[in-house]
Amino acid sequence: MGHRLLKVNESVREVVSAAIAEGLKDPRVGFVTVTGVETSKDLRYAKVFVSVLGGERERTETLDGLVASHGYLQARVNAALHMKRTPQLAFVYDETTDRAMHIEQLLRREAEELGECRPEAPGPDEGAAESAGAEEGA
Repeated sequence: MGHRLLKVNESVREVVSAAIAEGLKDPRVGFVTVTGVETSKDLRYAKVFVSVLGGERERTETLDGLVASHGYLQARVNAALHMKRTPQLAFVYDETTDRAMHIEQLLRREAEELGECRPEAPGPDEGAAESAGAEEGA
């Protein structure tokens, strides 16, 4: 990915985040974090990845609210970036947090089943002391 495209992605993320943080008038838009933006190489389209605090219902309502506020957000991006062609925004739910929580839950369940019988890793000082003792005996 080119340097210009990375700058466009970050700029779009900042503008959309600021516009949402300032408060959209749509009551469906809850606590939203813009986690990233992926702009197409021709700069015509941009996927705006968002994370939503809450359950499935809140996620659906928030995405519906963002889609309804599309024109306002598009205008804010256009005004802020002064580009020949402003990317068409599409809002996508970012599942990264959900996946991380699921993996953490699986690891916790696995640890409970194993009874936390993992061997203790030596601390930073213990490992150094053991290797120094081995060198002295050699």
